Amino acid sequence: MATPFTAMLQTLSRQRGVTAALVVSEQDGIVIDSNMHIGQEGDRVAALAASLYRKARLSARAAGMGAVSFMQLEAPNGRLCAAGAGELVLVVVAQTAVNVGLVRVDLLRAAVELAEIAKGGRAR
Repeated sequence: MATPFTAMLQTLSRQRGVTAALVVSEQDGIVIDSNMHIGQEGDRVAALAASLYRKARLSARAAGMGAVSFMQLEAPNGRLCAAGAGELVLVVVAQTAVNVGLVRVDLLRAAVELAEIAKGGRAR
Protein backbone atom coordinates (compact mmCIF):
# COMPACT_ATOMS: atom_id res chain seq x y z
CA MET A 1 0.00 0.00 0.00
CA ALA A 2 1.40 3.38 -0.99
CA THR A 3 1.92 6.06 1.63
CA PRO A 4 2.82 9.75 1.28
CA PHE A 5 6.46 8.67 1.75
CA THR A 6 6.61 5.84 -0.80
CA ALA A 7 7.92 7.82 -3.78
CA MET A 8 10.64 9.64 -1.82
CA LEU A 9 11.84 6.42 -0.18
CA GLN A 10 11.97 4.68 -3.54
CA THR A 11 13.99 7.56 -5.02
CA LEU A 12 16.48 7.44 -2.15
CA SER A 13 16.74 3.63 -2.35
CA ARG A 14 17.58 3.71 -6.07
CA GLN A 15 20.88 5.42 -5.35
CA ARG A 16 23.74 2.96 -5.92
CA GLY A 17 25.08 1.72 -2.56
CA VAL A 18 21.96 2.61 -0.53
CA THR A 19 20.65 -0.38 1.42
CA ALA A 20 17.81 1.28 3.35
CA ALA A 21 15.77 4.47 3.40
CA LEU A 22 13.48 5.25 6.31
CA VAL A 23 11.17 7.93 7.65
CA VAL A 24 11.55 7.98 11.42
CA SER A 25 10.01 9.87 14.31
CA GLU A 26 12.75 12.09 15.76
CA GLN A 27 11.27 11.93 19.25
CA ASP A 28 11.10 8.18 19.79
CA GLY A 29 12.92 6.59 16.85
CA ILE A 30 9.90 4.64 15.62
CA VAL A 31 9.87 3.75 11.93
CA ILE A 32 6.98 5.48 10.14
CA ASP A 33 7.77 4.03 6.70
CA SER A 34 10.75 2.33 5.10
CA ASN A 35 12.25 0.77 2.01
CA MET A 36 14.94 -1.70 3.07
CA HIS A 37 16.94 -4.51 1.57
CA ILE A 38 16.46 -7.91 3.17
CA GLY A 39 18.58 -8.30 6.29
CA GLN A 40 18.52 -4.65 7.38
CA GLU A 41 17.69 -4.01 11.04
CA GLY A 42 15.29 -1.11 10.58
CA ASP A 43 14.21 -0.65 14.19
CA ARG A 44 17.77 -0.44 15.52
CA VAL A 45 18.92 1.88 12.75
CA ALA A 46 15.86 4.10 13.23
CA ALA A 47 16.43 4.44 16.97
CA LEU A 48 20.14 5.21 16.51
CA ALA A 49 19.56 7.72 13.71
CA ALA A 50 16.76 9.55 15.53
CA SER A 51 18.83 9.83 18.70
CA LEU A 52 21.94 11.06 16.87
CA TYR A 53 19.98 13.54 14.77
CA ARG A 54 18.09 14.93 17.78
CA LYS A 55 21.32 15.37 19.73
CA ALA A 56 23.08 17.01 16.77
CA ARG A 57 20.14 19.39 16.27
CA LEU A 58 20.01 20.37 19.95
CA SER A 59 23.80 20.72 20.17
CA ALA A 60 24.00 22.91 17.07
CA ARG A 61 21.24 25.13 18.42
CA ALA A 62 22.94 25.40 21.83
CA ALA A 63 26.23 26.35 20.15
CA GLY A 64 24.50 29.06 18.13
CA MET A 65 25.25 27.29 14.84
CA GLY A 66 21.67 27.22 13.57
CA ALA A 67 19.68 24.30 12.22
CA VAL A 68 21.20 20.98 11.25
CA SER A 69 20.40 20.27 7.61
CA PHE A 70 22.37 17.06 7.04
CA MET A 71 24.10 14.59 9.34
CA GLN A 72 26.47 11.78 8.40
CA LEU A 73 27.96 8.97 10.45
CA GLU A 74 30.78 7.06 8.79
CA ALA A 75 31.84 3.68 10.14
CA PRO A 76 34.00 0.84 8.79
CA ASN A 77 30.96 -1.12 7.55
CA GLY A 78 28.78 1.67 6.19
CA ARG A 79 27.32 5.13 6.42
CA LEU A 80 24.25 6.57 8.05
CA CYS A 81 22.93 9.85 6.63
CA ALA A 82 19.98 11.85 7.94
CA ALA A 83 18.03 15.01 7.25
CA GLY A 84 15.09 16.24 9.28
CA ALA A 85 11.86 18.08 8.74
CA GLY A 86 9.70 18.95 11.70
CA GLU A 87 9.37 15.91 13.91
CA LEU A 88 10.40 13.50 11.17
CA VAL A 89 13.84 12.37 10.06
CA LEU A 90 14.77 10.86 6.71
CA VAL A 91 17.47 8.24 7.16
CA VAL A 92 19.63 6.54 4.55
CA VAL A 93 21.84 3.55 5.32
CA ALA A 94 24.51 2.96 2.70
CA GLN A 95 27.68 1.10 1.90
CA THR A 96 30.95 2.96 2.50
CA ALA A 97 31.54 3.43 -1.24
CA VAL A 98 28.27 5.32 -1.80
CA ASN A 99 28.48 8.74 -3.44
CA VAL A 100 27.68 10.83 -0.36
CA GLY A 101 27.27 13.99 -2.43
CA LEU A 102 24.42 12.46 -4.42
CA VAL A 103 22.84 11.02 -1.28
CA ARG A 104 23.04 14.45 0.38
CA VAL A 105 21.38 16.19 -2.57
CA ASP A 106 18.59 13.62 -2.70
CA LEU A 107 18.10 13.69 1.08
CA LEU A 108 17.89 17.47 1.24
CA ARG A 109 15.46 17.54 -1.70
CA ALA A 110 13.33 14.86 -0.03
CA ALA A 111 13.43 16.76 3.30
CA VAL A 112 11.66 19.69 1.62
CA GLU A 113 8.94 17.31 0.47
CA LEU A 114 8.85 15.71 3.93
CA ALA A 115 8.28 19.14 5.50
CA GLU A 116 5.27 19.66 3.22
CA ILE A 117 3.84 16.30 4.24
CA ALA A 118 4.49 17.03 7.93
CA LYS A 119 2.56 20.31 7.59
CA GLY A 120 -0.38 18.46 6.11
CA GLY A 121 0.45 19.07 2.46
CA ARG A 122 0.79 16.45 -0.21
CA ALA A 123 3.81 14.81 -1.77
CA ARG A 124 4.64 15.97 -5.28
